[in-house]
Amino acid sequence: MTEEIQPLASLEFIPYLDSEGKLPEFVQGKIGVYAIFDSDKILQFVGYSRDTYLSLKQHLVRQTECCYWLKVQIIDRPNRTILESIRSSWIAENGSQPEGNGADAAKWNDPIDTKTVMTAQEVANYEGIVADELAKDKLLKNVARRVENEIFLLLKARGVTEEIRFNPKLKTSGLLDLK
Repeated sequence: MTEEIQPLASLEFIPYLDSEGKLPEFVQGKIGVYAIFDSDKILQFVGYSRDTYLSLKQHLVRQTECCYWLKVQIIDRPNRTILESIRSSWIAENGSQPEGNGADAAKWNDPIDTKTVMTAQEVANYEGIVADELAKDKLLKNVARRVENEIFLLLKARGVTEEIRFNPKLKTSGLLDLK
């Protein structure tokens, strides 16, 4: 079976969040390619997933201020070649690579590394811990909790009502990723 590539321009814009602060339910558990746009409908990222809903949730947490509009093409069966073809076609149609697929790819795809946003005091405290790995883990966990709270405030300001849970095991490494 071949999946026809729908031109990005032919797809309708879908609000990232509905009036109740939820992600579009029709993508739950669906395999697809999605384009994420900012509040000005400028393309930020094109991705694909075996569960589009979970991926959109992850992107919302990682890049809250860039996730306002969506365009989605759902496919019936997982096929990396088809998914990559659609993604490549949409990026080409856009005329330039979105930042999220280029320079900012890690911000969209990787767990949030809270070590990169440590305060000067947190860095000094961390560097002051010499041989106590447990103390380093505890400090990183506290930094992760601080950043997690900042993310929750951003999400609340956007009106997000989705349940968001971070993986507690990653916090001692200073990383935040959805569970």
